[in-house]
Amino acid sequence: MSTNTLSKETESRLADFFNNSIDPQLMAKTIRQVNHMLALSLMRDCETLEIEKINLQNGFYWLNELAEILNPYLDVE
Repeated sequence: MSTNTLSKETESRLADFFNNSIDPQLMAKTIRQVNHMLALSLMRDCETLEIEKINLQNGFYWLNELAEILNPYLDVE
């Protein structure tokens, strides 16, 4: 387990994200759904991706939002 702590800015951005953008329980559910669909797509040669396209699109968006809060990459000039 990592002992790194989040910066105050990251803590603030995470709090804002979960208070104003998405419910933490919905985020956890989204992460699990995306992981499940990606694993199934690998095992089934991607036929699952066509069925769950909307869930994957939404999950991809929220995971990118969370990643940008944790470690801004796209905002870097």
